[in-house]
Amino acid sequence: MTFILLALAAGCAYSNEPATLDEPATLIVRAARVWTGQSDLPWADAVAVSGDRILAVGSNDEIDALTGDGTRVIDGGGRFVTPGFIDTHVHFISGGFNLSSVQLRDAPTPQVFIDRIAEFARNLEPGVWILGGDWDHEQWGGELPRRDWIDSVTTDNPVWVNRLDGHMALANTAALTAAGVTKDTEEVDGGTIERHEDGEPAGILKDNAMYLVDRVIPDAPDALKDRALDSAMEYVAAQGVTSVHDMGSWGNLEVFERARAEDRLKTRIYAAVPLWDWQTLEARVDSTGRGDEWVRIGGLKGFVDGSLGSHTAAFMEPFTDAPDDRGLFISTKEELYAWTSGADRAGLHVMVHAIGDWAIRIQLDMFERIAEENGPRDRRFRIEHAQHIDPADIARFAALDVIPSMQPYHAIDDGRWAVRVIGPERIKTTYAFRSLLDSGARLALGSDWSVAPATPVEGIYAAVTRRTLDDLNPDGWVPEQKITVEEALRGYTLDAAYASYEEDIKGSLEPGKLADFVILDRDLTAIPPEEIRDANVDLTVVGGKIVYER
Repeated sequence: MTFILLALAAGCAYSNEPATLDEPATLIVRAARVWTGQSDLPWADAVAVSGDRILAVGSNDEIDALTGDGTRVIDGGGRFVTPGFIDTHVHFISGGFNLSSVQLRDAPTPQVFIDRIAEFARNLEPGVWILGGDWDHEQWGGELPRRDWIDSVTTDNPVWVNRLDGHMALANTAALTAAGVTKDTEEVDGGTIERHEDGEPAGILKDNAMYLVDRVIPDAPDALKDRALDSAMEYVAAQGVTSVHDMGSWGNLEVFERARAEDRLKTRIYAAVPLWDWQTLEARVDSTGRGDEWVRIGGLKGFVDGSLGSHTAAFMEPFTDAPDDRGLFISTKEELYAWTSGADRAGLHVMVHAIGDWAIRIQLDMFERIAEENGPRDRRFRIEHAQHIDPADIARFAALDVIPSMQPYHAIDDGRWAVRVIGPERIKTTYAFRSLLDSGARLALGSDWSVAPATPVEGIYAAVTRRTLDDLNPDGWVPEQKITVEEALRGYTLDAAYASYEEDIKGSLEPGKLADFVILDRDLTAIPPEEIRDANVDLTVVGGKIVYER
């Protein structure tokens, strides 16, 4: 006791000692298998909470001593406790809206695709737009849907349903008419309008061309946006997610801040806004600061290219199945440089979407140039997705202190068909988790919800096994890129917190940090890897409060 008091007086912190010695806990989880995320104390039996903070982590006896009259004690029963999962890439409000939209992700045939839209339209008032969908044309062999598939069943409702990657969408004739898109509409830089031989739009618009329809969609009222946020928070809480990084908009931030003012938040949010508008964010940060532990600002999201599934990711060599196509650039190099350099000089946090090897090369070159020009600082540049890396660029992530912000579920999804699109050689460094970690990069993991489900347990399964969704790769797709369970856990916790400058307050279970944690029904480190996806979230705690209980 004397040693502990002297150590505390000297300013030393011991992660297995309570922050104060006489303060009873408000919540205790005991008799559990606790993965703390700390390098010097990775495992414990119990955790104690006081208010919204971790009070202590240690043995059952140590934590039992902190029990008071008002303490709620949860018997862990040997279950697995981890820091709360942090999803570093979501589209939170649109994900919430999609929960109540037409569900097309698993439509196995064009006819099922058509039937689901028809059924959904039957329950709508005339004029209401049908949005969302998240369809995947690879489910039925790769043929893109067309507006004539659905025109006869959606005569009274404009339809604008997106592919699951968000980089192309299908419009019916009513939506194209509302947007004024005809055979005479000019092509859009950084986008594509799919056309029939006579020049008439076929219904598919890609990347920047999607704005032609997006701009005429009526804005949802605030009440529906608030409902979408509530739905999103309920959904991710059931998956053990306690924080998200929203790749969103000023409109999304308005929804988050309204919920914060009304004390409705149960998910912590790092809210990014568009990179091109960095000066507005600079003024906002200078005026009001960067927010608090519930809603944090300061991040900016930009784009280099599109996606693999839409054939709009930018590659140095053509697609294997499209020899005349190397993808496209959503933003020009000049625009990206001006925005990124200005934002970096302003001390803001830049995150840029880059998927193809050409896009990744360009963005790494740009980050390197800007860091040299603007001088040393803790900038934590991020490349979102970083999916298809040229081997020569893997070591550059660590060398340049660039965070690869990646989504493991995409690997077991795209792995069903990616070799057809980019060939057997380029897939060797596709979703290169192992190579990036071995080179010293700090890996931040997420989902890209609603492009993929916001389910960290499935993400851990994907990173550890790399077994594709069709189960045709039982030993793993590109198995040399597998990582361990603890490496994947770190990518969803402490390194994810680092990716938003929040590793001092979250990402591990230690005294003084936020009491955000999850209880799973089994120890992910002790079961066969192929069983990880069967694990269930039993309890999710945010700020010391239970926000989900199975």
